Amino acid sequence: MTGAEAVLQTASAAGVEVCFANPGTTEMALVNALDAVPIRAVLGLFEGVCSGAADGYARMSGRPALTLLHLGPGLANAIANLHNARRAYSPVVNLVGDHATWHRDADAPLSSDIASLARPVSRWVRETKASAQVALDAAEAIAAAQEAPGGVATLIIPADCQSGEAPGPAQSIPPVPARPVGADRIEHLAKQLRRGKNAALHLGGRALSVRGQRAAGRVARVTGCRMFSERFPARFERGPGLPKVDRLPYFPDWVASFLEGLQMLVLAAAVEPVAFFGYPGMPSRLTPEGCELLTLATADEDVEAALEALADAIDAPPAGSAPRRRPRRQGRRCPKAR
Repeated sequence: MTGAEAVLQTASAAGVEVCFANPGTTEMALVNALDAVPIRAVLGLFEGVCSGAADGYARMSGRPALTLLHLGPGLANAIANLHNARRAYSPVVNLVGDHATWHRDADAPLSSDIASLARPVSRWVRETKASAQVALDAAEAIAAAQEAPGGVATLIIPADCQSGEAPGPAQSIPPVPARPVGADRIEHLAKQLRRGKNAALHLGGRALSVRGQRAAGRVARVTGCRMFSERFPARFERGPGLPKVDRLPYFPDWVASFLEGLQMLVLAAAVEPVAFFGYPGMPSRLTPEGCELLTLATADEDVEAALEALADAIDAPPAGSAPRRRPRRQGRRCPKAR
């Protein structure tokens, strides 16, 4: 078995189903290996398309997506949408081909420091050193991409490590789950919300799932606090039976007006509102002066469970069942034929 085959069999066993690819000469072993695994290869004519598609797929499916990129220049072309994937905590795994280890001293025209290009947009970066190690490297990359809250992992695989002999695929590594929020924090926030201040829940990440929104809606119904989402959420689920959640405005003066009078802002997998750019005469941080800023859960914590625990702590009743369907209108009866 080649290193390339071991990598892709490892990825398939870990639940990877799609690879967005713009390969070149240094990735031909991985291209050939794609024919032997149940991973769908989607060819992108530009690397930025591959990284954007992988980001979107990972956001909506919740499963890791592969990209297959050609050397440092190919990765560089993908960086803009990898930046978006990093910000959205999308589980994207980049497989980047590199020159054979024995060819690097030649400093060929497409040689570059791939690891340095990858670090600003990746939470995990590794360069495989030998074909015998490449499957384990792939398993660790996939686990790193899924470790809460999720993110981009980049594995650099020299051509000879792809084509060389490997002992076989590696076992999947369970990703580290989101950390639970402590009971003390939940109780402190429950006490603060019971005081009846002009408060709001700022929702991001998994707080905008169906489960998260329903729990947040329970809190809002009992305390009267407002709910709003990040301006550009990674994924915002909507549908029947979900509470109304406003969205933070874009321009800083609009945000200032939107938050005016707020006395307490609770962050649920979101960060403090900031201006997208520095505007003269406007502050960078947009929380109103004197507003108490409290964190329910950070992005790597289990915000859904935290919202449910907060709702329970303030004795909020369970979310209601799905609304009843409207009765179907009865159409006019056709006159009887005479």
